[in-house]
Amino acid sequence: MTTKRFFAGFLLVSLVLAGIVSYYASASPDGLEKVAEDKGISAKEKDHSLKDSPFGDYGVKGIENARLSGGLSGVVGVGAVLLVGGGLFWAVRRRGAPAARDAGRDEAAPSEPARKG
Repeated sequence: MTTKRFFAGFLLVSLVLAGIVSYYASASPDGLEKVAEDKGISAKEKDHSLKDSPFGDYGVKGIENARLSGGLSGVVGVGAVLLVGGGLFWAVRRRGAPAARDAGRDEAAPSEPARKG
């Protein structure tokens, strides 16, 4: 499997999980939230300052269909992570010295067949 195929498959699986499967996630509170509710810690909780943002509360503002709104916010999230993470990876990737890159390029090039004559 080539690296490009691996990343294409990874991207496809991520988009399917974020866009489709995430709709079926449990709406019940997770373990930390459950403990906070049981112990009364959540009585002091306040709404997040970005609650009314375009992607607040795991949905897209203005889209009334919960399935479409949640799926679209997941796909946008995957795209944002891909752009930010890919951009950082591209910016800090290791680069060899120009002479070393050129030498590596020459070694990778196919050799010309010997001519008779």
